[in-house]
Amino acid sequence: MSLTGRLDELRLALMTLTRLPAGRLAGPAPDMGRAAWAWPLAGALVGALSALVLWGALALGLPPLMAALLAIGTGVVATGALHEDGLADLADGFWGGRDKARRLEIMRDSRVGSYGVLALLLSVGLRVGGIAALAGHPAALIGIAAGSRALMVLPLWLLPPAREDGLGRAAGGLTGPQVAVVLLIGLAIQALFLPDRAILAFALMAVAVLALARLARAKIGGQTGDVLGASQQVAELTGWIVLSAASG
Repeated sequence: MSLTGRLDELRLALMTLTRLPAGRLAGPAPDMGRAAWAWPLAGALVGALSALVLWGALALGLPPLMAALLAIGTGVVATGALHEDGLADLADGFWGGRDKARRLEIMRDSRVGSYGVLALLLSVGLRVGGIAALAGHPAALIGIAAGSRALMVLPLWLLPPAREDGLGRAAGGLTGPQVAVVLLIGLAIQALFLPDRAILAFALMAVAVLALARLARAKIGGQTGDVLGASQQVAELTGWIVLSAASG
């Protein structure tokens, strides 16, 4: 694979997971699954923007909770709330439908129900609390953002697509070695910015994602783009819970 091809895969990862400017692809669009190695890099960039806002807010004298909310808001703007939307859709579908077909139908509906609202409240609340508890370590945002996006490959690799279209289908077909590369990149970035607790946090984040993958198999028989987005959210909030507990 040429350098141009790798850069196109990085651009595709940024186009898929963020709303940040990524330029134009130099050639034909790469296979989405092959670009998964760059998902942790896209996450690290989003985390860096959030960390910068957190640092700036604290430097201006804002309280940690307010600074944490601004950091979360930065990530939401940078990603277009992509992962939050996946979490809300999954919560509505998994607990609002009685069978696979109805659950998938609800997950495709753009409207957000009570389960989705509650899931978002819990996710944002837990993440804000964790960020506020570790406000003196803004770089942790970079590590958690990268690690959580790397772990999105687990349901993609372990589960078949639940639909005939969508991100879950387009990004499928990952091999074991490709998954290992993505996870190693995510863990390496997380270790770089969380040198003391990276392995523990990453391991428990992976356990949480695997539990969600098992639930997805039971509820809809596979994975979708919403399952991948929810996996990122579950991994991220698990990471903040682990770091908060370890620092207490």
